[in-house]
Amino acid sequence: MNILVLLGSPRKKGNSESAAVTVVEQIIGTTGGKAEYIRLAAEEIAPCIACGGCEKTGQCIVKDDMIDLYGKVDEADLIFLAAPTYFYGLSAQIKRFIDRIQARWSRKYLLKSPFRKEDTRRGYLICTAATQGKKLFDGSVLVAKSFFDAIDVPYGGELLIRGVDQRGDFSQNREEIDKAELWAMEIAAIFSA
Repeated sequence: MNILVLLGSPRKKGNSESAAVTVVEQIIGTTGGKAEYIRLAAEEIAPCIACGGCEKTGQCIVKDDMIDLYGKVDEADLIFLAAPTYFYGLSAQIKRFIDRIQARWSRKYLLKSPFRKEDTRRGYLICTAATQGKKLFDGSVLVAKSFFDAIDVPYGGELLIRGVDQRGDFSQNREEIDKAELWAMEIAAIFSA
């Protein structure tokens, strides 16, 4: 199994990354496979310029690190978006990446030419936040669902972690770690069946 983890935090080894590593290591330990972690803050990804070029070819005309990332997304069997919550939404680093998925949306919906659509593929969101707001993750979940739809990957669900702000807060919270490990085992069971 080919697992792709898209890290949307500008902070290395922050809470969303720690949660993602906990989940993915549990899955790999159960099902095997390999994981690739992409730190989006380190990638050269220009914003979408709304030029319409992808509407004709399904390919983005902007040539930057996103070109390689399209291929990684296409090849992945299991994809995790992992990001902190900023102002009730995903971080700019991951949103910039998702906006460039417009090329995949065009390929699917305008050109009617999806790359691959398999029942075994799944996409998940791991989202952390410092506060406890009731609707804290609503925007992030909606964007994640839209992203996975555009790339023809069924949305499997989300792991939402509140009350983690400082680096290390997740790693020191046994209750959240247990929740993440249980969630990972549920995902692993899908791929083990």
